[in-house]
Amino acid sequence: MGIILLFLVVISTSFIVSRYINHMNDAKKHIIIIAHRGASAYEPENTLRSFKRAFELGADMIEFDVRLSRDRHLVIMHDEKVDRTTNGEGLVKDKTVSELKKLDAGMGESVPTLEEVIALGKGKIGFVIELKEPGTEEGVISLIKENNLIEHVFIVSFNQNLLKRVKDLESKVKTGLILLSSTDPIRLAKECQADAVAPFHDFITVDLIEKAHQNNLKIITWTVDNRGEAESLRDAGIDGIVTNKPDLW
Repeated sequence: MGIILLFLVVISTSFIVSRYINHMNDAKKHIIIIAHRGASAYEPENTLRSFKRAFELGADMIEFDVRLSRDRHLVIMHDEKVDRTTNGEGLVKDKTVSELKKLDAGMGESVPTLEEVIALGKGKIGFVIELKEPGTEEGVISLIKENNLIEHVFIVSFNQNLLKRVKDLESKVKTGLILLSSTDPIRLAKECQADAVAPFHDFITVDLIEKAHQNNLKIITWTVDNRGEAESLRDAGIDGIVTNKPDLW
């Protein structure tokens, strides 16, 4: 009887330990999936159609780029010019929002405004808003606050001064410094009071991930469309990946 009881205790303990280890492994596997300009591997980038597809594919957040039109509206466009992603020509800043709306951004989609993207995704998904130029920060912060989205937004930029300005306007908003360099990313992120650092994926190492976490920084990388690479980054402890394929998992 004692042997049977001991056997049952061992089996029960093994089961509990196994459940605990599996739970820890599952926790390790969870990283934030950020849809780069929406599900841009499948739909026209930075369009409402692309963002909707990202929802459907299970992204945690959508990433998009904000610029100013000539009449100071916040519009979603990565490039300075509309040439690559629409059937138009010229600089975004030289066109009114009405003129931008008349362009075909792919598959009949128009160039969205920030208000339209917020209306589409609010309550459904998080937002990673990249500021492409000075002058966008005040309007972005204003809309975030109006829509009670402070807890659901990351504002990111390559520009340290823009991120400092964002913190001056609203200290509670999370910010992230994007980097296309391996030169002291932790120091650069801390200098502009960022909450996260986002180096290009070629520069990610286990040591860098550990240093980021030691400095209370989240670390995110871009743009990862290969599942094997994504799994390696996950296992190394990355907090999030930006991907054109939000169905990567």
